[in-house]
Amino acid sequence: MKKLKIYLDTSVISHLEHPDAPDKMADTHRLWAEIRRGAYDAVISDTTRLELSNCPDEKFDTLTSYLSEIPFTVVPADESVLKIAEKFVDFGILRQKSLDDCRHIAAAIVSGCDAIVSWNFKHIVNRKTMNGVKAIAALEGYDDVLIYTPTILIGGEDDDS
Repeated sequence: MKKLKIYLDTSVISHLEHPDAPDKMADTHRLWAEIRRGAYDAVISDTTRLELSNCPDEKFDTLTSYLSEIPFTVVPADESVLKIAEKFVDFGILRQKSLDDCRHIAAAIVSGCDAIVSWNFKHIVNRKTMNGVKAIAALEGYDDVLIYTPTILIGGEDDDS
């Protein structure tokens, strides 16, 4: 069976240190252990790095330390990523104020990820965005990208969706 290539948005990395959401934090740590053992090929983007740099210093240091534990590829926000990100706004799937979320999705599409892993229910893990990803990926000639929470990806039950 082919190893899944997964895009980790910032919400996943952030939930490695999220004591006010212990179930999500525990599932994120289980996913992290799976990535460390080589079960998935992890991908992040320039947008992820930028969002992490906005964290308070202590949290930034902690999250950066977690990232150093896993192998990952960084997708630059090049012209093809930005073009697809704008389509999510143009087509009304997400709003301009959610352009960073659009960039996450576009980076996953352009880099050929099998799935986006996110805890962002408002903008990413929802039916409207999932349908939009399918439509825009097809329109632009890319493969579809599935969207999962860490809980669903590791095979647990997700009560939030």
